[in-house]
Amino acid sequence: MRARDCGSVTIELAILAPSLLLVASFAMLVGRLALSNAALDAATYSGARAASLARDASTAQGRAESSIHATLDAQDINCLNLIVDVDTTQFARDVGEPASVIVTVECRVDLSAGAMPGMPTSRWITATYSSPLDLFRSRAG
Repeated sequence: MRARDCGSVTIELAILAPSLLLVASFAMLVGRLALSNAALDAATYSGARAASLARDASTAQGRAESSIHATLDAQDINCLNLIVDVDTTQFARDVGEPASVIVTVECRVDLSAGAMPGMPTSRWITATYSSPLDLFRSRAG
């Protein structure tokens, strides 16, 4: 080992460490967003399905919201802001006429855990699902 090589590992580590931390932080951010998107999709689908099984619009609204909250809680997703929109206007259609319930959920996900300077600390994600109402079952608007 020559004297001029002494300390070169320390310098290399000092140069590489911030880059490795940045890559790890970015991977955590992307992973958190992917998991949150999947959980929100599942919650929205569950809410739309629960609403479509109801016989009236007000029951559909309540079932959709409770299903969405239960699914997000089971997935351990804590939204900073949660906006649930359940479109039940098609419950007013006559029996035999095609109708559906449309559920849109918006969630502002907290990304502050492990965030590096300059990275976002929260992000809005959205999911929309439509579930058909039974053609021949009575319904009330």
